[in-house]
Amino acid sequence: MLNAHSRIYGTGFVTGEKTVTNEMMAKIMETSDEWIRERSGIQQRYYVKEGTSTSDLATDAAHKALKDAGITAAEVDYIVCATMTPDYYFPGIGSQVQAKLGIGNIPALDIRQQCSGFVYGLQVCDALIRTGAAKRLLFIGAEVHTGFMPFSKQAWKVLMGESTDEVAQAERDWHSKFRHLTVLFGDAAGACVLGPTEDPNRGLLGYALHSDGKNVEALYVPSAGFKYRPYFDEGMAREGRGVPVMDGKTVFKMAVTKMPEAVHEVCAKVGCTVDDIALVIPHQANLRISEAMQKALKLPDSRVYNNIMQYGNTTAATIPIAYDECRKSGRVKKGDLVCFVGLGAGFHWGAALMRE
Repeated sequence: MLNAHSRIYGTGFVTGEKTVTNEMMAKIMETSDEWIRERSGIQQRYYVKEGTSTSDLATDAAHKALKDAGITAAEVDYIVCATMTPDYYFPGIGSQVQAKLGIGNIPALDIRQQCSGFVYGLQVCDALIRTGAAKRLLFIGAEVHTGFMPFSKQAWKVLMGESTDEVAQAERDWHSKFRHLTVLFGDAAGACVLGPTEDPNRGLLGYALHSDGKNVEALYVPSAGFKYRPYFDEGMAREGRGVPVMDGKTVFKMAVTKMPEAVHEVCAKVGCTVDDIALVIPHQANLRISEAMQKALKLPDSRVYNNIMQYGNTTAATIPIAYDECRKSGRVKKGDLVCFVGLGAGFHWGAALMRE
């Protein structure tokens, strides 16, 4: 027999150890605080120290969510992880998180939906709980984007506060080639504990998810894939092909049209309207995208939550981080209708509705 639905019982998040401001980015490339804020709204982001992995951040966030939910790791019977930056090309991070938490041989599932990973993952987790396959599920979105930053050793020393020496102009020029992307991303992880609920007035209510691969090369990494032989070589490294490629106009246009459409669609499925939503928590890709989506939905500032200014784009971690902040600050209250929405590489996009 299917459970009615599931709900979130605990949340938590962590960031990389080092705060990196826009002014610090300007020390290694041709940019400025004004240039970055104008285009993205970002003021700072967090980077991990060398050696800290995505599974490390995921595990730390998981501990916080478990504590918030009031359960131990031993009570978890399923793990779902969303990331586009696993520790290794394969496997994903799920089994590593399971081992680091000291949990038995429970299932550990990895999904690859990039910036829409949390929204897609919620549907997966909800389905597992509704069918009885899981009773106490740990869902994590985690990313260490610094692995694709093409910065020199001296630049890293400057960013991590280990050196005050200037970065050579040739290195600044190289870094500047990628500034439109590298200034956007940060390292972080957000986690949730989900389980079934007997309260018919609370929990996850519905989803509107979509994919369209026609424009996949508008946002992708042009290396380290098995389209190439070998899948990575020295030429790719020299050309900086480990850094994502983005057609900003295409991404912006899709985001500001598809995200509002998904919100209206999920509301129609659930039987409500946008006016009933207490708070929309969008994926934090770019503040300008969130503002355009907000305008399309005709929502006031009080009903849309943004925190990209402080964390940058942390891909699968953005929504769970924002939701954790909203839960613990009182921005969302019991009975509130909350909408999660995002779009990312693939392209994949969608929205999910939840009653707090």
